[in-house]
Amino acid sequence: MRACSAGFTKTGFGPFRQFLINTSWEAAKGLKLIGLGEKVEVHVRELPVSYLKTQKIIGELWHTLNPKFAVHLGLARGSSVVILEQTGKNTGYKDRDVCGYCPETRCCIEGGPQKLESVINMRVVSKHFRQAGMDVVYSRDAGRYLCDFAYYCSLYHSQGRAALIHVPTSGILASADRLVPLLQALIQKILEQLEEHSKPIDPPFVSMR
Repeated sequence: MRACSAGFTKTGFGPFRQFLINTSWEAAKGLKLIGLGEKVEVHVRELPVSYLKTQKIIGELWHTLNPKFAVHLGLARGSSVVILEQTGKNTGYKDRDVCGYCPETRCCIEGGPQKLESVINMRVVSKHFRQAGMDVVYSRDAGRYLCDFAYYCSLYHSQGRAALIHVPTSGILASADRLVPLLQALIQKILEQLEEHSKPIDPPFVSMR
C-alpha cells in the first residue's frame, strides 16, 4: 500500500513477559481487515517491546510515511476496560524491555518537554462512549513503559497527531469479536474530532496570538 500524507497508521506491540500473543497487535491486524471507511488509507506496524527499536521505528514512521494521524495500541495488564490516554511522559522510565535494556537517561527524548498532549480531547471521546454504556475510560497516566514511551515519541514527532489506546486483558472486551468493532468506532470518533479541528476558520472568527 502506498504511503501518503492523508494516510492513517496503527501500531500494536509484540510479545513480552507472559503475553506470548499480544492482544494489541492482534487488534491492530483486525482493524486492518475491517478498515476505517473507504476514504481512510490504513497502515499497520508491529512494535517490538524494545526502547531502542521502538524509538527508531516511530521516528521512521513519521519521517517517511508521514501519516495524517497515528493510533498506538498497547496492553493494559489486569484491565477489563479500554483506556484512552491523553498524555505521554518523557521521563521516569525504569523497567527493562525484552532485551533487558532501559535508557540510561530514563527518558524518551533528551531535552524534550516533560509531557506532551494529543490534539484529540480523549475525555470528550471517552464520555461519548460511556454515555452509550461502553467500558471506555479516560487517563492521563500511560504507565511509564513501552506504550507510554512510544506514545511520547510519536507525539513529539507529529506535533500531537497521535493517540494511545490501552486494550484490556480480561473481561468481555478481551475478546477480539467485541474489542475490534469498539476500537473501530473509537478511532472513527477520534478522526471525526480531528477533522473538526482541521477545518478552516471563517475570517470573522480568526484570533491572533
